Amino acid sequence: MTTIDLSTPPPPPSGLLDALPRRAALTLAELRLVAEHAGGAPLPFDLVERPDAPSLDGRLGRSPTSTEDEAYTRALSALHDPSDSLTRRGLMVGGSVDEGLVGAVGLLATPTVALDLDVTAGAVQAKAWHRQSGDAVATLATVDGIVFELAWFPNAHWPAELGRVAVIPEDLALGESGVPDEVDLPYELVDAAVEALHSSRPELVPVLVAQHTGSVHDAEDRPLTDQEIVDLLTALGDETRGRLRAMVADVSSEDTTVVGVVSWVLLDDGWHALCPHMRDGQLRVVVRHADPSDLAPDLAPVLAEVTS
Repeated sequence: MTTIDLSTPPPPPSGLLDALPRRAALTLAELRLVAEHAGGAPLPFDLVERPDAPSLDGRLGRSPTSTEDEAYTRALSALHDPSDSLTRRGLMVGGSVDEGLVGAVGLLATPTVALDLDVTAGAVQAKAWHRQSGDAVATLATVDGIVFELAWFPNAHWPAELGRVAVIPEDLALGESGVPDEVDLPYELVDAAVEALHSSRPELVPVLVAQHTGSVHDAEDRPLTDQEIVDLLTALGDETRGRLRAMVADVSSEDTTVVGVVSWVLLDDGWHALCPHMRDGQLRVVVRHADPSDLAPDLAPVLAEVTS
């Protein structure tokens, strides 16, 4: 099985085809038409529901999202005929869809490794599906479920493509954070403190911290004072502006096996990676400042379990 190294940048490209991944923006209707031409390849987000199963609205009444669902349905119905639009764009000729598009969608349906990414940054909510097999990767991403970006490229370009997923929107202004660049905390303390803050019980945080005095360390392994811990936990709960979750699965056989999950949180100064680990028999979490380019190295150990 091919081993993929995401911890180092790719070597200089040897030719034009290696220089840039190919990309295409497709509406949902166009994407499904391409999937039909790829032998009816299933898309990563398509779920099949029994035709006799009532909708959620029918079972639970009108939900708060009903209006949004209706607007989404209207937007889909307003899309142009996919055959016409693909033909106008030169992506369909003589009734045949561009081979690159068909191959990319085919790879999405028949991968060895599946990586699902869910990103929220301010008002932006994005989903991306990365699928890898052999020496190639195909990706699909959307922020509205109507327009999708389909891309395909050699493995060497995967680290850069992962970095694109974590880019923070330009209109989301960043500043300073009350959370240090790196801090190591007991998982139990973080979980309880964040729950207290989300439940509007900030007075419980000092009580929780007092039970873990001396157990929180900075990057130099210096124990933090109780007040420093209270301040950083409060900032961790109050500053949250988004999240990133990446789930890696081995889909090389009929049984899908989830290999691991990487989680980041978006604070006032940018992304912070949440890195669980064991220390002296205790489950802990390192909260470490991260740049978009760090996503590939963070995922590398997880992907190595599948590809090595």
